[in-house]
Amino acid sequence: MSEPSATKAFVIGHPIAHSRSPLIHGYWLAELGLPGSYERIDVAPEMLAEFIAGFASRGFVGGNVTVPHKEAVFALLSTGGHELSDEARRLGAVNTLVALPEGRLRGHNTDGAGFVASVDEAVGSGWENEAGTAIVLGAGGAARAIVGALLDRGLRRIVVANRTPAKAEGLRRFAPERIEVVASADLAAPMREAGLLVNTTTLGMKGQPALDLDLADLPERAIVADIVYVPAETPLLAAARARGLRRVGGLGMLLHQAVPGFEAWFGHRPAVTPALRAAIEADIGAGA
Repeated sequence: MSEPSATKAFVIGHPIAHSRSPLIHGYWLAELGLPGSYERIDVAPEMLAEFIAGFASRGFVGGNVTVPHKEAVFALLSTGGHELSDEARRLGAVNTLVALPEGRLRGHNTDGAGFVASVDEAVGSGWENEAGTAIVLGAGGAARAIVGALLDRGLRRIVVANRTPAKAEGLRRFAPERIEVVASADLAAPMREAGLLVNTTTLGMKGQPALDLDLADLPERAIVADIVYVPAETPLLAAARARGLRRVGGLGMLLHQAVPGFEAWFGHRPAVTPALRAAIEADIGAGA
């Protein structure tokens, strides 16, 4: 009896050496006893179109897309008879690719779903019913995904704060009546009403300056989330812990956004478990 063929998937970015995605998918492959592989591939921007057009012929069934390629992959899939999920179209970005027959591809975006699943895991279900106002710091691709997911969860008011408000105005197109844009320096009033604060910037990441934000005005019921996962506890999360606020670290989003891709490529829906989280946290702690 022949051995089952090994399914191949990937993550592309530039640079890509820092990605923990191979550890996550490798853990699930081993846990489920599946033949397969998941590898990092550094793809420079000028080589992206060639890679996207040819990865299926190299035996890959799909993969993940990370910075700086999410919007460029969306643009490539917008022509040529490829498919895009509704979420990818809404966000204008793709983070998950699946190869289809006859050379076609399907692009998804699982970032927003991964974020809200991480909040569910950390604080329990129903948080959206009491959050009221959410503050989202930053206006990049992650902010778009998270704003979209918060709208889907029914958040009544979302305040997007960016150092340059004009750069955040594009996010209002999702729901102009529910989204406000303010300068980062003008958060005093929204902070007093916020049930959720989310940092989508790189501030607080290892090697980056800390996020300069006083949490004193947040209500005691507030949840503070940071999508940065290196370090596991950012200065923002440490400040939230000092105030006794509920906290959501960035690792949860990374883990949960990976679930739909793994299921699409390898045919099994994996679980985000404490053991998986501990394995990734140990790797982050080791500085690997």
